[in-house]
Amino acid sequence: MAKEHLLPNYIFEASWEVCNKVGGIYTVLSSRAKTLADEAGDHLIFVGPDIWHEEESPYFTEEPKLLKQWKAVAAQNGIPVRIGRWNILGAPVAILVDFYGFYQDKNAIYAEAWNLFGVDSLHAYGDYDEASMFSYAAGQFVRLLIESKQVTGQIVYQAHEWMTGLGMLFLKHACPNVRTLFTTHATSIGRSICGNDKQLYAYFNGYNGDQMARELNMEAKHSIEKQSAHRADCFTTVSRFTARECRQLLDKEPDVVLPNGFESSFVPKGAKYTATRQRARKRILEVASALCGQIIGDNALIISTSGRNDYRCKGFDVYIEAMAQLNARLKDQTRQQTLFANALPQIVSLIEVPCWLLGPRADLRWRLDQVAEDYDSLLPNPQISHDLHNLGEDRILQTIQGVGLRNADDDPVKVILVPCYLEGQDGIFNLPYYDMLCANDMAIYPSYYEPWGYTPLESAAFHIPTITTDLSGFGQWVNEELGHEGTLDDGVCVLHRDDSNYFEVAAHIADCVEQYLHLPKTRRDALKRKASALAAKAEWKHFISHYKEAYQFALNK
Repeated sequence: MAKEHLLPNYIFEASWEVCNKVGGIYTVLSSRAKTLADEAGDHLIFVGPDIWHEEESPYFTEEPKLLKQWKAVAAQNGIPVRIGRWNILGAPVAILVDFYGFYQDKNAIYAEAWNLFGVDSLHAYGDYDEASMFSYAAGQFVRLLIESKQVTGQIVYQAHEWMTGLGMLFLKHACPNVRTLFTTHATSIGRSICGNDKQLYAYFNGYNGDQMARELNMEAKHSIEKQSAHRADCFTTVSRFTARECRQLLDKEPDVVLPNGFESSFVPKGAKYTATRQRARKRILEVASALCGQIIGDNALIISTSGRNDYRCKGFDVYIEAMAQLNARLKDQTRQQTLFANALPQIVSLIEVPCWLLGPRADLRWRLDQVAEDYDSLLPNPQISHDLHNLGEDRILQTIQGVGLRNADDDPVKVILVPCYLEGQDGIFNLPYYDMLCANDMAIYPSYYEPWGYTPLESAAFHIPTITTDLSGFGQWVNEELGHEGTLDDGVCVLHRDDSNYFEVAAHIADCVEQYLHLPKTRRDALKRKASALAAKAEWKHFISHYKEAYQFALNK
């Protein structure tokens, strides 16, 4: 029987993405909050940056009466904070820290960090100062609570990513009884190697983290990340895939792996799911029809990819190549006669990734207000739903157009870049991301570098047959869970990717979509159930035990 781990008296979690929706860590924290808060209650405290100043945050509701004494102690010591609830499932306590006052002491703080911890900030640039001042302020805030005995007992402080490492180190130095966890979701050097179009995997065993930090001008971020990993009471990461990366680039084996789970209550059930799916499909097909100047029927196949705007790491390049290959195949007259006795299938392929957004397209909005049968021509740039500041330079759009995906009448595959955060107010779709997700028949995430992979987990949880790669932590978990390489028949297909099989992966994706086109409804429904059942094994109620293990590891250090 597994040993029952007791929770600490207080759990503080510091992250730049607390009440700040800018990346995948927001999903990690917000989806897990309810599961942990159900046990820890208001002793689970999320600490984030107060980047909103006097403005109202859409993710945070201040409660003036909540923990008033904490706020007073902080204010007396020059750290203004706002205390309230994070507007997510479980409504956990959230504290937003105003860190701007520490900029005047920045150089002294960096000097002390060098003297105490060997953290080298000499070559810092970009977002390093902003993240570090928040990190320092967050750690000092918790120090004040401990020294004033506002919190007592067993206290755990978890810092996420290099952006919160500095505060964790100073807190641990000032309050040695605090137990610290440091979680890297992706090493700064691993991500930088990939972002600079270097081959991470072919030469993996030859990479030295310190050397690459100098070569890639990443010394400051790498330094704080490495020192945080070595000095925390418990060092964690999100997959065995990234654990290998930590060993190689940070010279430190993670103590506990914390895989990212999912909260099933996000998925609508029964009639609500059906209604959401129908509404989203209708809107997507309306937009695609308006852009392409032709009616795209209700039986069109809708597929998508999505994620942070990281062209190579997220595999958007491979996805576009796969769509080009698929479009060419389906246009082939011989294949049409052999495989499609009736009409040629229509495929709407979405790439949902935030770009340098200007706003919704006026010409598209005008056309959406007209009678659809009146469309008689493509709109200019029919491969994008919104205007961009750099329309002629966007890499994703340029690639779509460069491979010949024109969205013309004779193109069965219509590829559309959706370059905005989908929060229900984008001016074109006006649907949140999860509603848009429900419309999919398939979802494809051919990542080159993906420490975990929330998007494929989410899509599988939403009953969508999903394609990912074995260069994602989620893909590797799927293979381990199944005991073999995932295929479309399993609901989640896990493709092998390496540094040299770019076109083969694209061809395999095209194979899978073409295979799915020929499946009867009963078989498609079976794949949907398999995808959902597999994702259910990754719900937070199963994965939260890993966090309890990490807390216990730190407390026993």
